[in-house]
Amino acid sequence: MLSPLSILENAVDQVEEFEVKGDDLLGRIRELIEEGNVRKVTIKNSDGRTMLEIPLTIGVVGALIAPVAAAIGAVAALVTECTITVTREEEEESAESAAE
Repeated sequence: MLSPLSILENAVDQVEEFEVKGDDLLGRIRELIEEGNVRKVTIKNSDGRTMLEIPLTIGVVGALIAPVAAAIGAVAALVTECTITVTREEEEESAESAAE
């Protein structure tokens, strides 16, 4: 498993960045979606330009993933290396303890 390059936290969300090769992009995105607490995924090229931004909700499953997977596959074909920025929902306990 890849370790996050950086983690930025605020009271509500946690943001992580991962560097991946274009060939591994779709598989890594699927893993992140399966984890279930991901709110948004942003894919940036090696220059830092945003190639694709995908807002996700808890109900995104099955057939709804197919168009997203097609878009990710198209981006993967265009880049050799990219950065995935993942915005996650923090669990309620973590958010409450951060507010104290």
